[in-house]
Amino acid sequence: MEAGDWVDPSGEARDVAVRLMPADRLDASHIERLPVPIGTTGQTVPLSQIANVTMGKAPSRIEHIDGKRSVGVAANVQGRSPGEVTADAVKLAKSMNFPPGYDIDLAGASKDQQEVFKQMGIALVSGVALMYLILVMQFGSFTAPMAVMLSLPLSLIGVVVALLLTGSTLNLMSLIGVIMLMGLVAKNAILLLDAARVLEAEGVDREEALMTAGRKRLRPILMTTFALIAGMLPVAIGMGQGGEFYRPLAVAIIGGTITSTILTLLVIPSFYDSIELMRDHLFEKFNRRSAGRGVAWAVLVTGLEILATLVLLRMVWRMAMGLGRRLRGRALTAA
Repeated sequence: MEAGDWVDPSGEARDVAVRLMPADRLDASHIERLPVPIGTTGQTVPLSQIANVTMGKAPSRIEHIDGKRSVGVAANVQGRSPGEVTADAVKLAKSMNFPPGYDIDLAGASKDQQEVFKQMGIALVSGVALMYLILVMQFGSFTAPMAVMLSLPLSLIGVVVALLLTGSTLNLMSLIGVIMLMGLVAKNAILLLDAARVLEAEGVDREEALMTAGRKRLRPILMTTFALIAGMLPVAIGMGQGGEFYRPLAVAIIGGTITSTILTLLVIPSFYDSIELMRDHLFEKFNRRSAGRGVAWAVLVTGLEILATLVLLRMVWRMAMGLGRRLRGRALTAA
């Protein structure tokens, strides 16, 4: 047992351990005769009077976490991602029937990875929200930036495909790449919509403005995309010391940039036109309701309509009404 420490003549501290003589460690009866002091009286009693000494097995060290006894199980990962191995290990552990009072909790690198992924998710959401607010101020509209926001999930298609093709996993560096990608891919949609809105302000029809902006902005969009891909290629190849560590970041950025550039030029104009048509139609209905039953009624009904649209209730209602009309039409035809 540890009894303290001692500083030798050279000045180094040495741990001091005390144990019985070899002859006194041969039988349990020798342990029972050990003297145990009683308080501060200076008297001693044999250990056998206050304890039962038996032979058995026990852990060499007892660890505690948050005041509870714990047993750590650790392993190295090879050939698979740590996240997959951790998920399988937790699933296997939870399938076991533990006695009451026992529980399972992650620690070490797995726990740190979960906390990092959580913080990265918060950073991603915060960045997207801040980007939307800035675009609202720049465009002077709450609806126009929605088309720009659509380009963000379009880039995730390329991220997933690129990671699968290169055999990379979704780790810390690829998540950092996704966060960087949110700011990089939005510039294509901003270039396109900014040019279209300038033409709209000059009196050009919206569809014609979008087509003209697409032709004007195609070259700068492709130039910036190719420049970004060329700059990320050495990192994606894994050149230099520590290249494999940063490789998923470059792969995620390249894959997301390619798909976002292609889909932005095709999808964003249509989505922007649909949003603006929906906004114009909504304002028309608001003006009719305001003229008929007052502004308060128009605000209430229009707000509920917007909420129903956001939670997809309006789409479900329209699908149900369309299905009902088709069924009634078939019934009349059969009659």
